[in-house]
Amino acid sequence: MNAAALSFKPNNHFDSAETVGRTYGQDSLQAPDILAAIERACTRIAPLWPLQQFVAVNPFLGLSDRSFAEACEFSARMGQGEMLMPASFYAEQYRRGYIQDADISQAMQQTGSNRSLQQCLIELQNLPSHDTALPGNPCYTLADHLDAEHGSQWALLITDEISKWCAAYFDQGQSAWRMPWRGLPLYAAWRRAAAFDRTPELAGLSAFRQTISALPEQPIEAITRILAAMGLPSARLDDACHRQLLTVAGWSAWVRYKHWQASPEQTQDALLQLLAIRLSYDYALISAVASLQDVETWRDHWQDAPLANTDTGAALEIRHIMQSAYELATQRPLFEKLASALASASPHQADRKNLQAVFCIDVRSEIYRRALETQSNTIETLGFAGFFGFPIEYIALGHHQGQPQCPVLLKPKFRIRESVSDADVGELSDILEKRWLRKRLNRLWKGFKNSAVSCFSYVEISGLSFAGKLLSDSLGLTRPVVKPGIAGLDKHIVHRIGPVITRQRGRLIAKGPVVETGIALGDRIELARKALQGMSLNEGFARLVLLCGHGSSTVNNPYAAGLDCGACGGHSGEANARVAAAVLNDREVRAGLSTQGLTIPKDTWFVAGLHDTTTDEVRLFDLDQIPHYFSEDLLLLRRWLDQASQLARQERAPGLGLANDDAASLTRAVSKRSRDWSQIRPEWGLAGNIAFIAAPRTRTSHFELNGRVFLHNYEYRQDTDAAILSLIMSAPMVVASWINLQYYASTVDNRRFGSGNKALHNVVGTIGILEGNGGDLRVGLPWQSLNDGKILRHEPVRLTVVIEAPAEMIEQVLANHAEVRQLVDNQWLHLTRIDPFDNCCYRYIQQHWQAVTDYGRER
Repeated sequence: MNAAALSFKPNNHFDSAETVGRTYGQDSLQAPDILAAIERACTRIAPLWPLQQFVAVNPFLGLSDRSFAEACEFSARMGQGEMLMPASFYAEQYRRGYIQDADISQAMQQTGSNRSLQQCLIELQNLPSHDTALPGNPCYTLADHLDAEHGSQWALLITDEISKWCAAYFDQGQSAWRMPWRGLPLYAAWRRAAAFDRTPELAGLSAFRQTISALPEQPIEAITRILAAMGLPSARLDDACHRQLLTVAGWSAWVRYKHWQASPEQTQDALLQLLAIRLSYDYALISAVASLQDVETWRDHWQDAPLANTDTGAALEIRHIMQSAYELATQRPLFEKLASALASASPHQADRKNLQAVFCIDVRSEIYRRALETQSNTIETLGFAGFFGFPIEYIALGHHQGQPQCPVLLKPKFRIRESVSDADVGELSDILEKRWLRKRLNRLWKGFKNSAVSCFSYVEISGLSFAGKLLSDSLGLTRPVVKPGIAGLDKHIVHRIGPVITRQRGRLIAKGPVVETGIALGDRIELARKALQGMSLNEGFARLVLLCGHGSSTVNNPYAAGLDCGACGGHSGEANARVAAAVLNDREVRAGLSTQGLTIPKDTWFVAGLHDTTTDEVRLFDLDQIPHYFSEDLLLLRRWLDQASQLARQERAPGLGLANDDAASLTRAVSKRSRDWSQIRPEWGLAGNIAFIAAPRTRTSHFELNGRVFLHNYEYRQDTDAAILSLIMSAPMVVASWINLQYYASTVDNRRFGSGNKALHNVVGTIGILEGNGGDLRVGLPWQSLNDGKILRHEPVRLTVVIEAPAEMIEQVLANHAEVRQLVDNQWLHLTRIDPFDNCCYRYIQQHWQAVTDYGRER
């Protein structure tokens, strides 16, 4: 970066930052006030999970106590990001007839606008087409203000510098040379590094090292001194701290995650240290670059009137009305289908099924469920959270720690280890020793290839020997890397590996600590009971019950975990399905359930499976444990699954740009995509999600939902105390909302809430992504996961929730769960219910139910 572009000569330069503090009389700031402001700022930051466990997170998590409309204004004002599409988007939807006049009128009614339809359309037409930025944003950092006034690039430099040091400090093993001060707290480590770093001074920030060394060693003391020097109004300190953190929003989110499962105090302390680092750079600008007039002008910006009183606030209001109208238009086809299904709903079939298949509520499962149901009228599918109610930490063979296999809102309660079936102690020891030897050799070989002294000579000498492998990988004929779960294992061993569910105590690795794994019988019975009740599967068991988790097959894709099961913490659902099936097949568990009035027939068997959402193949597990008298049922199941996979691939093919004439060619094509290291869209993930439905499958089985709806089975008649509904609304519904809002945010403002262009991604520290070779840690989804190059593949709408239950049951849940009520009342999602008595839909608006008629328009 050109240093001349960063620096300028101020007109009224002064000697020290303390001069400004004395000028504004802010030396009276107290630590408790600072800490309170920091705590408020920290709660606005949503966590960012690492790539290995990448799960969808609501980026507006810290704003959920505000209404959606208020959050739109606040987010834009703070520079956090735009929460609405540009005016041109809504104008185009109206021009082509997608948004209708009735939608706009209804949206104005819901938002409380007193405009006429004509006024709204005129104002929409007069808005700038694409410019959504706020003119004269008062919530600037000092670096932002100097850049705007003088054309410098201090904000960019500061973000790059902080990102550089955070990447070194938080690195999880990617770098060959580690930061020597990683054992110190973040702020202390950065001060040690800054003492040697001349980059800011070379960029024009004179005496930077001396300025930083003169700051207090404790971060809270440093923050207090800096804020006093800045002279910001005490009433805006929380906004000022929040804005500082937003300039390194990605790293702020990562720090927030680091202590997400620890304690609020630790989270506050970690973000406090990052805040101290960011403020230190603005402090250095006050000391060396900014004039007194610059600081005074910047400070005055923080005294500006609220945005709602400006023309920009009025423009936001129009866009908010149009966003609501757009969402009403998107809901119309869904309510049209529901109205048709409600009118023709048939009684529940009492005949025993040959197969019940339980899938994750993930929207991709909807396509496969429909395909499977067409195979026979003796098949019933159900929707349930993909971890199947088993919050476990799954420890892979030869490891002493595992990964959480449950939604991020939960913590694992049980540790499950892998073992090799029918292996004695000697064989198991040999397998473990061989696996770790191979892994160590692979690490040494990788270290040699990447080392500074050997990388070039290695390529010169050995490069041609890899030509064949490089060619086959490039053509998608082979997989560039082995799947981590089977790395270091012989092929004939892989199929013998499975979970051990019984309670055991011992070492998982040589010389490791003694740990307890497995699940005690009483806990297994309780988990099984809750899982079956959550599936609304208390009776009428089929001969085979398939518990089908899901995962995705991709290579060279840092966001691979984002395509796996969110309910399993960004992992595939294989482990949960196998553990759940093993528990439900356990004779002792069934005996315990029978004493509680829940009887599983002796001729019912639970089978674990995994749906690969890239290839639409379903793999079955632990088949050697299935009794021989299920052999014909198993053959029939395999045939049904093969045919359903073919139908699902054919339905998804056009969206992937594949021809679907020849089934065999299509199968090869999707399989090749899963191995293609240049493929930027191996599948579409959860793009297009618009709704969450909790109801019996009979409500939705008569029509196509096009892979856009989360489907959760729910029978309110089996839920007399609303306990199951409470669980659904406080867990799966919230997770679905998180997913929806992440896709929404990444679409409306990918620059701030997304991760940009996949082709420019670089993995940093195995933690996350940089777009290019610098800048902030990116959050959210890449643009290629949302847009096919021509049109948006994800419509930016808030989630529509449809629940079949009496009004009083839903209202009871809202009354008992403040966070859920907050999501609903503040319009972060749209709540609708199907009344089981009159078969009509009702929308929840301002704490009242309003009938939905005429395909989504209220009466």
